Amino acid sequence: MIQELTVQDFAIISNLNIPFKDGMTVLTGETGAGKSIIIDAMGLLVGGRGSSDYIRDGKERCRIEGSFYIKDTLHALQFLKERGIDITDDMVVIQREIYRSGRNNCRVNGQLVTTKFLRELGRFLVDIHGQNEHQELMQPHNHLKLLDQYATSGLHKKLKDYREKFHIYKSLNDQLINLAQNEKEQAQRIDMLMFQHNEIEAAQLIEGEEEQLIEERRKLMNFQKISESLSKAGRYLESEEISAVSLVGSAMSDMEQIEEIDTVYQDTADLLRTAYYSLQEASGNIADSLESLEMDESRLLEVDNRLDLIRQLKRKYGESVIDILNYFEDINKELSLTSVDNLSVDDLEQKLNKLKKELQVLANELTQMREVTAKSLEEAIMKQLSELYMAQTVFSVKFTKAADFLETGQDKVEFYISTNVGESLKPLAKVASGGELSRMMLALKTIFSKTQSITSIVFDEVDTGVSGRVAQAIAEKIHQIGLNSQVLCITHLPQVAAVADTQYFIKKEVKTNRTETIVQDLTKEQRVNEIARMLSGSEVTELTKEHAKELLALAKRESKKRLT
Repeated sequence: MIQELTVQDFAIISNLNIPFKDGMTVLTGETGAGKSIIIDAMGLLVGGRGSSDYIRDGKERCRIEGSFYIKDTLHALQFLKERGIDITDDMVVIQREIYRSGRNNCRVNGQLVTTKFLRELGRFLVDIHGQNEHQELMQPHNHLKLLDQYATSGLHKKLKDYREKFHIYKSLNDQLINLAQNEKEQAQRIDMLMFQHNEIEAAQLIEGEEEQLIEERRKLMNFQKISESLSKAGRYLESEEISAVSLVGSAMSDMEQIEEIDTVYQDTADLLRTAYYSLQEASGNIADSLESLEMDESRLLEVDNRLDLIRQLKRKYGESVIDILNYFEDINKELSLTSVDNLSVDDLEQKLNKLKKELQVLANELTQMREVTAKSLEEAIMKQLSELYMAQTVFSVKFTKAADFLETGQDKVEFYISTNVGESLKPLAKVASGGELSRMMLALKTIFSKTQSITSIVFDEVDTGVSGRVAQAIAEKIHQIGLNSQVLCITHLPQVAAVADTQYFIKKEVKTNRTETIVQDLTKEQRVNEIARMLSGSEVTELTKEHAKELLALAKRESKKRLT
C-alpha cells in the first residue's frame, strides 16, 4: 500500500505531502481544485508518460516521491529482488523528477531506473481506473486473461505445464517448416556464408592494421620531402662552415667563465647548456634517421595492394576492420549451428506428432477447467451486478475453439451480456453503456481484489453520471474493495464520500499571487460539513447537515455489518 505521497512544483501544486491509510480514502473538493492532478502525479510515479507541461510555471523541474509498504505484495518483492534492488523494512521509495529539457530521473530505493522499469513495478503497486479506462473490458482478447485470473491454482499449474510443452512444440514446428520449405534457400545461404568465410579468412586481417599501413604509406610517399628536410636540418646543426651546435657550444663556454660572478649569468649558462645538449641529441637523431632512411618501391606496392584488399572487404562486410572481424565471428556461429542441426524431416514429424497428442490432452483439460471456472464467475458477477441494481442482467462467458494450438491453449473467450429481460446475449463490448461498464468493472474489482496482490486501487471519478440508490450501491462496492486492498477514490458523490474510512478535502488557495492546491484531512465535524456541501451545492443548511450525519451513520452501520 502507498503510505505517503510527496509532490513538488507539479501543475498548480507547490509542495504537498499526503499520508495515506489502510482501507478506503476519498478525495473530495470543488471541480478544478487539483484532485485529478494528485492521481496524475501518482500515475507518473508508476511509469506514466511524463511531460514538461506538468512543471509548475517558473520552475525548472517537478518532483514526485511515494513510499510503498510491500510486505504482502509477493510479486513486487520478487520483481525487485530479481533486479538487485535492496529493500529495507519491506519499504519501497520511488522518486521521479521531470525537467523542462525533457530529462527524467527515476529512482527506486535510491537506485537509478528507467520509466519502463517503473511501469513494470507499478503493475504490482497501483491500479488506476478513470472514467474512460474500461478498455480491458472492451477488448475480447483480455477476457481469457480475466477468466484465468479468477481460476484456482490448479488451472494455473495446468496452464504452466501446457506452455512448457507448447514452446517445445513451436520450436520443433518452426524447425520442420524451415527444413521442409527452405532447404534450397538454406543450402544457398550456406554456400554464400562459406564463400564469405573463406574470403575473410584468407585476408588474415589484424585489428589496427589498416591504420598502421596508412601511416607507413604516408611515409613512403613523402620519402623525398623527408630526406631533403633531414639533410638540411643536419647541415644547419653540424655544417663545416657554420655549425649551430658549435656556435651554441662556444656561447656556453663563454658564459661558463662568468657564471660564478652573478646568478643572472649562471641562469643564462644553464639555458645554453640545455640548448647545447638538446641540439646535440637532435643532431644525433637526424643522423640516425638519415642512415636508416631507404626508399622501398616494392614495399610501397605491397602496402597499396594490402590497403586495396581491405577497402574491398569493407565495401562488402563493414565500415572498419573490426566490423569485418565481427561479421566473420557471426558467420562462424551460424555455420556451426547449421552443421549441428542434423535432424531429418521424418524425425521432426515423429516428435511433433507425439507432442501434438500430449498438447491436445492438456488443452482439453484446460477447457474443462475453464468451463467450470466460467460458471462460477458468471454467478459471482451476476450477484455483484444485482447488488449494483442490474438484477435483470445476464452475464455469460462464451467459448470458441481455435483451429491450432495457442500459447494459452485452444480456448477463445468473450464476455456476453444481456441487460434487459427478453434481449438476447450480445458481446459486452458492443452493448454495454458507460454506466453499465463502470458497474461491471466494479463487480470484477470486487471479485478480483480478494485474489490480486496489488497494494492500491485508485478510482478517478468512476461514479460520474449516477445517483440515488445506484450511487449508494457503487459506494458500498468501492468500500468492499477497500476491505481487501487500499482504495483511493476521487468522487463528487456524497454517498461514496460517506462510506470512506478517511476523507481528504482538496481546495485551491491564492498565496502571493500564485494558486496552490491544499489538502486537508477532515475531522468528523468537517466531514459532516463537506458531505452537506456535496449534497446541497454552495449553500449548507441545517437540514443538509442532518442528511450528511445520517449518511455517515448509515455508512458506519453497513460497514459493521460487512465486517461481521
